[in-house]
Amino acid sequence: MIHRIADYIVRKQLLPDGARVMVGLSGGADSVALLSVLVRLGYDCVACHCNFMLRGDESIRDRHHAAMVARKLQVPFVETQFDTVTYARERGVSIEMAARELRYEWFERVRKEHDAHAVAVAHHRDDNVETLLLNLVRGTGIAGVTGMSPRNGYIVRPLLCVSREELLQYLSEEGIEYVTDSTNLEAIYTRNKIRLEVLPLLREINPAVDACMERTIENLRDAEQFYREAIDAWRRRVSEWHGDELYIDMQLLHTSPAPRTLLHEIVSPLGFVAEQVADMVRVGEQSGRQFLSATHRAVTHRKYMIVHPLRDLEADDVLATWSEDDVAEQSGITIEWHEREGFEIIRDRKVACMDADKVRFPLMLRRWRKGDSFVPFGMKGRKKVSDYFADRKYSLVDKEKALILCDAEKILWIVDERTDNTARITNATTRVLVVRHSSLPCNE
Repeated sequence: MIHRIADYIVRKQLLPDGARVMVGLSGGADSVALLSVLVRLGYDCVACHCNFMLRGDESIRDRHHAAMVARKLQVPFVETQFDTVTYARERGVSIEMAARELRYEWFERVRKEHDAHAVAVAHHRDDNVETLLLNLVRGTGIAGVTGMSPRNGYIVRPLLCVSREELLQYLSEEGIEYVTDSTNLEAIYTRNKIRLEVLPLLREINPAVDACMERTIENLRDAEQFYREAIDAWRRRVSEWHGDELYIDMQLLHTSPAPRTLLHEIVSPLGFVAEQVADMVRVGEQSGRQFLSATHRAVTHRKYMIVHPLRDLEADDVLATWSEDDVAEQSGITIEWHEREGFEIIRDRKVACMDADKVRFPLMLRRWRKGDSFVPFGMKGRKKVSDYFADRKYSLVDKEKALILCDAEKILWIVDERTDNTARITNATTRVLVVRHSSLPCNE
């Protein structure tokens, strides 16, 4: 068994020879076996013990046993304790998830403190099989059926190549004692039910089920590599980031072999769930449909699905104001005054030139509001800004990001677009107000 673990460490490139490694040590059979094996293989080990304050006297017993094991193996022992219940309540997560987050955050801190190469945890082949079955029961994509990875960042799992039965036999032969967590014997948690009830039944059907499922995990892990390469190629083809906005070409998406799967891989990291993705695929090119995650919003606009952070929607309506004497730059806007004589009108979407005597201060830069209207330059009749946006094929996101410059009475300029005709420069103009915008939003 030790030779197989050593070969597995080399084959999966988990640890260099003699490297310093932090070893998660609960005092249970799996972690005690892991520490013992790594010490025998010549690694510079530091034992790390967490007390989650969940099992009263039993937790104290586990701590004392873990310290004793470390002392017998002549390795340093570091420990911590957590108020797991409070942490779970404050963050609205399960006790199991809270313990996991606390444990791995602390592992990384002590790894850095001890300048260790990695943190080794004691997951073995049986744990991997349980994880596969647990994910199948809950519903999962391909990543969920590939089991636990031998390496995840600085976390390594050297025991994935051996079974719990082999570890117990090793401890028995070496005369090494361990403690048993009583909650592992209670079929009240989903994972425990799989361990204590489902797997024994599967072993009755096929005594080699563990080895078969281990091979299946390896095969699926290889298949996932091809899957990821195909997904990444299609992702680059159908989606593109413009700043913090993601544009997804829904027409191209529907030419892919699996549109729903592809879209899920693209937007699930932004918080969208499977049910929303299914609706997004069905919506297709219906403009104006919206989908919200905790952090992002997706909006359909013609052939695109545009995804942007929700913080874009939280900006104040009024972004800046200016008095007549104020020339300071605000929100990318600068204001200048020029005499009309000798002044040449600047023809640039980022610059607005107006008759200064037709402007009533203060000026205000704000977001578009429903009901806004103006007289577009070169026209006589009023036009709703929303109709102007429609003519310009603005998406809902573009509308919400649009900037409007107003004076005390009217809209002067849809920034980077069009000025109001009532403030136009004429032969009677004596002073020119020039407003410049330093950034140009993408409304393509």
